[in-house]
Amino acid sequence: MATLTLRAMRELRIVNAVELAIAYAAAEYVVVLDGDALPLRVGLPASDLEAYWPASRYAFITAWNPASQPRSESANQAADALLVNQLDAAGAVRHPAWAQDPTGHWREPGWLLGGIDEAELLRLALEFGQAAVLAWQPGEPVRLRMLMPRPPAPASAAPVDHTDWVTG
Repeated sequence: MATLTLRAMRELRIVNAVELAIAYAAAEYVVVLDGDALPLRVGLPASDLEAYWPASRYAFITAWNPASQPRSESANQAADALLVNQLDAAGAVRHPAWAQDPTGHWREPGWLLGGIDEAELLRLALEFGQAAVLAWQPGEPVRLRMLMPRPPAPASAAPVDHTDWVTG
């Protein structure tokens, strides 16, 4: 088992970081704007969203289930409230969003952010124990930002398109 330490108050233990990245890349992401649910997909441009809500850059973040480990509803809601407080204090513009696996068995509420600085996004994600965020600029495909070093071969042999391996 690989152990990857995040600069958060927890340690992320995963069997295979590439498998986790593949799962995150295959997930369905949705943002709600004025009652309309707009899908986001890693590797595809978000043209409808960008036309509807122009921003200098975009990001998806959640505080739920740090390190992809299920937590209670109350613990997740408390973490989300702390994240919202920090986003509001930073003046971040946000809209409700969520991520779910393609089968709909795993769903996590989160926030689509407009114009947030990359360093601030990564700081928040690490503080809330997240293994990844989405981030992209207008006109570009949505990118998955894994917040850990890419594992060495052979674990990293499987390609994960539109994925960046970032060490905060």
